[in-house]
Amino acid sequence: MDETESAVSVGVRQLCCREGTQGRSFDRGRENLKHVGQLRVGEEMFRQIVESEGRAILLASESLQLELDWSGQECVTVTPGGEATTRMYVSGDGVLAPVTTQAEKDKRRATAKKWRKDTPRSRRGKLKRLPAVRKGSDNRYKQIYVSVFYDQPQAHRLVGVTRHQVAGLKRLLERDGERAGIHKAQERVGIVDGAVCLRSNLEVLPLQAIVLDFYHFGEHVGLAGSATLGPETQAARDWVGKVLHTARHEGYAPFFQQVIEWRSELRGGRRKSADALIGYVAPRQDMIRYDQCDKRGWDVGSGPMESMCGVTTDRIKGRGRRWDIDNAEAMMALEALYQSTGLWDRYWSNAFNHRN
Repeated sequence: MDETESAVSVGVRQLCCREGTQGRSFDRGRENLKHVGQLRVGEEMFRQIVESEGRAILLASESLQLELDWSGQECVTVTPGGEATTRMYVSGDGVLAPVTTQAEKDKRRATAKKWRKDTPRSRRGKLKRLPAVRKGSDNRYKQIYVSVFYDQPQAHRLVGVTRHQVAGLKRLLERDGERAGIHKAQERVGIVDGAVCLRSNLEVLPLQAIVLDFYHFGEHVGLAGSATLGPETQAARDWVGKVLHTARHEGYAPFFQQVIEWRSELRGGRRKSADALIGYVAPRQDMIRYDQCDKRGWDVGSGPMESMCGVTTDRIKGRGRRWDIDNAEAMMALEALYQSTGLWDRYWSNAFNHRN
């Protein structure tokens, strides 16, 4: 990073990061930079600038160098009763990043060696020595966690990413929770898709409630209805609509009673499907308080979280794209910075001030 800073100005690095994340490839981003900014940068240099800046952003976030100009006490909203309050939501989820396997790296190196061997001797002297090969992945996909803190109108948002597994997500939530000042909000709500590891990590924050995302809850109910009453049948649709309405507006106890009565009428394999639904909802009953959420005006959907999972992975996914896991994380960190309220401009302003 120090070598990049000494060779490339802050302004050029910022333009490279903009084009590197918005373009569909580093080559296209480099071409856009040449046409828009009249700047000529080699493709490999362009890639190194963008990825190294992403790693610098991760380092700045981990060392708490990127301070927010807002906190939980600015996240003002109005309750259904018309009273003003401060409210903040938090959510986390995992996404799969396409990574380069060791077998793919070995194949690329063999191809490169063969090409160099077939190159005429008169040209071999101009070829650079092949760089050392970084260790590849054991699988084609690796999980990266994304977190988001936001307020009711989504005027304030803080997005974070980490490639480190469950312990890394816990550290990310603790760190960004402190940065966003979630403890300063009067109402603090977590929303997740029901995964046990996500819920346990959210519990490190001072939350008043952790809510099971209603969409994922509805998916499990819908699968159970299709398995027992027939896929795409009117009976299944009617039953699913009935129990979801009960869960949403009457509470967990009436919903669970309906499920028990429905199960009692089933036999054989269909009863096993009902048992699977009961086994899913029973341990999460304290997360299925949708009627109470409605009374307080709390969201029960994880739409903002799903949106951030989409935008942070948009650049790294696509046909033929494979990454080293740290480079995938760096690219996602750039988009996370852009999606976080006020942090993109603050980061580059600090970079300019540091350079001057």
